[in-house]
Amino acid sequence: MAYMTDRKRAEGLGSAKSGTDHFWSMTKSSIGLLILVPLFIFTFGSALGSGYEQVVAYYSQPFPAIVAALTITVGWVHFKSGAQTMIEDYSHGLTRHLLIAGVTCISYAAIAAGLFALVRLAI
Repeated sequence: MAYMTDRKRAEGLGSAKSGTDHFWSMTKSSIGLLILVPLFIFTFGSALGSGYEQVVAYYSQPFPAIVAALTITVGWVHFKSGAQTMIEDYSHGLTRHLLIAGVTCISYAAIAAGLFALVRLAI
């Protein structure tokens, strides 16, 4: 019977050295969303129920357009990071890599589509 310390038994079986990065990424994006979502609701609520011309004029102003763009971007980046963590925890092999690539592509495509729609609305 070998007498090993807990550290010696766990050596080489530890983290893949990316968990801390995911944690801080999720923490930063959730703090950003904590600030951005109420601002987005406030700015979007002002335009809600208005006609098309009023909405275009409203989102031509810099503050509502910037808040909407930041909310779209930070929200989808937060989604991507959370979905990637979930996929890494519950799937293995080729499926894991394909799912992560798919989620990444969908997230960046949604960011691009949202920002494109916002630019088209603002210009």
